Amino acid sequence: MSSSFTEGLSSFFSSYGLLIVLMVAMFAIMIIPQRRRDKKVKDMLGNLKTGNRVRTIGGIYGTISTIKDDTVILLVGPDKVKLVFARGAIAQVEDAGVENEMTQEVVK
Repeated sequence: MSSSFTEGLSSFFSSYGLLIVLMVAMFAIMIIPQRRRDKKVKDMLGNLKTGNRVRTIGGIYGTISTIKDDTVILLVGPDKVKLVFARGAIAQVEDAGVENEMTQEVVK
């Protein structure tokens, strides 16, 4: 009885072992990097400050005027128009003054 059980078990692992290994590898390749990206985005959104130049997920560049809980007020364009966004709508904090370059082109 014991030998037939071990034969059946070894037969199962020889048949499905590669499939199990591939599923674990696929998990490692897909899920772990996504968690790292999510952590970076969460940290970036948590560290937003007044005066940061940002880009929204819709491609709008602006400067943070006010931050309240889950909302961010951006000053946009040469007229400093105020737009209200959800904090999650901020795609990234910009290092370069993209808004200043765009303002100069609009004024010309």
